[in-house]
Amino acid sequence: MHPRNRQRKNASAMKLVGALVARFRIAAGLTQRQLAEQACAQPETIASIEQGRRTLLPPLARVLDSLLDTKGTLETAVDNMPEVDLIPAWAEQYMDLERSALALSFFANQVLPGLLQTEAYARAVFGSRVPAFSPEEIDTHVSNRLERQEIMRRTLPPTTSFIISEAIVRAPLGGPVVHEETLRHLRACADLPGFALQIMPLDRATHAALDGPFILLETPEYQRIAYTETQRGSQLISDPDEVSILSQKYAMLRTQAHNVEDSKGLLDRLLGEL
Repeated sequence: MHPRNRQRKNASAMKLVGALVARFRIAAGLTQRQLAEQACAQPETIASIEQGRRTLLPPLARVLDSLLDTKGTLETAVDNMPEVDLIPAWAEQYMDLERSALALSFFANQVLPGLLQTEAYARAVFGSRVPAFSPEEIDTHVSNRLERQEIMRRTLPPTTSFIISEAIVRAPLGGPVVHEETLRHLRACADLPGFALQIMPLDRATHAALDGPFILLETPEYQRIAYTETQRGSQLISDPDEVSILSQKYAMLRTQAHNVEDSKGLLDRLLGEL
């Protein structure tokens, strides 16, 4: 089966599983928020699953089967989902952690982190994908990316730190109009409380993270987790020794990058050159 057809089949399966969750929840006399509280999940997660926009992962499926007394129905449905996901399981796991994180630290060297992307920039990112996404697939991915940014508008948003390569802010991804919009968006974000944006200069003679981008995350239980991305997959890292190594890298990156005020100045200069 062609990959795009498998993705469409998977989207239909996600809607079917979501409809089952909604039916079982209503039969149990629970609201989405009540079910989320009992399952130790976010209400937005339950809503997205029921709407077919988010994959129900096996651990949560088992919890819901127990709470809703569905005798393994949801776990069986998840186990028989098509192999190709619109959003892979590892990305789902990270995004669930991201929604409730106390603190997030990003290092990026090729493309802006999703939490910093405008809609136009996100469309340029997904429009650059090889093999190409269909227009419908691009719409879905852009919508999911913008939905993630809701955490930045929480009453108590996470403490966030971004270190991004100067190459990212200089690259006119999406064209001149999108580039200017992106720079203005970054400059506005740089003034938000609890938000630190640092730019890694291109003329560095040393660099603490030549192995590539990564994210550090602190959970509400004060557990530190890392997340790394590669061309064909990504992984969550919970081993304390491995997380410590990445934390040391991030600490060094913060000393090598422009400080917050100098980074704002660089954005101002780039905007002045347009």
